[in-house]
Amino acid sequence: MAALFGARVRRLRMAAGLTQVELGEMVHVVSTRITQIERASGARPTLELARALDVALGADDLLVELWPFVYREAFPDWSRKFMEYSERAVAIREYAAHVVPGLLQTEDYARAVLRVGRTLGSAEQLEERVALRMGRQQRLARSDRPEVWVVLDEAVLRRPVGGQAAMREQLARLLRTASEPHITVQVLPFDQGEHDVMGGSLTVLTMPDGSEIAYTEGAHYGQLVEDPDEVRSFALTYDRLRAAALPPLMSLDMIRSVREDNHRGAKVPSRSDRRRVAQEQLQQSGGRQLRGGGRRIPRGRRPRP
Repeated sequence: MAALFGARVRRLRMAAGLTQVELGEMVHVVSTRITQIERASGARPTLELARALDVALGADDLLVELWPFVYREAFPDWSRKFMEYSERAVAIREYAAHVVPGLLQTEDYARAVLRVGRTLGSAEQLEERVALRMGRQQRLARSDRPEVWVVLDEAVLRRPVGGQAAMREQLARLLRTASEPHITVQVLPFDQGEHDVMGGSLTVLTMPDGSEIAYTEGAHYGQLVEDPDEVRSFALTYDRLRAAALPPLMSLDMIRSVREDNHRGAKVPSRSDRRRVAQEQLQQSGGRQLRGGGRRIPRGRRPRP
């Protein structure tokens, strides 16, 4: 992708009748930097430079649209492959142990999470990562958007990532998911004790052909799992977490309680209360599962167990 980006810059520059020196002056870099970009050597272009080149060469956002793919090449192979699978998945099931998943993060929350990355080199790189993460959320507004089911560990709600103000807005973002028919959020409370994914996160992706991919992640590593038998095992683990979590409506109540500054302990419903509410929801829906806001899941679009 870096080579493709460089070839496009060179073609546009020559079509505009500009030398590398002239283009460098227009975007405020030395001519050798333009040479590096065109030859796909040296450091990859920043988002700011991609935007400047796009304007200078009249590329009509072509270079800006190519930039995320160039940037992605800096990630490990397994990470890039997971991102590619995610962009094509028709269903995304995720358990998050420490932070809100990227697809549901606000910009301020994402900036706080990404700021603590071990590989972060500069403020400019931070903004590039935030822009890339916000860009991936755009798929949730498209016609081919995936079904998203997220189980959040209670710790995710109680850790004020980015400070109290940023966290309140992030919790408000989670509450707004109740109006999204394709997104369900549940909370796994502390009283459920130990489970198979403690210390990490788990994502199970359903692809257009019905196949599934699993991805596990810790603080500084990730593993993409494609073996069908292993994926089935991870999918079963996820379903157990989902069954142990609060029902969607109770989960929203807990998120709301935490947001209202009840950080000394939102009241977690007892197991008997949870069974009662879950049974009432099933009765209301004729025995079918409910979405977070009380809507039914279309039979053809329900994530595969």
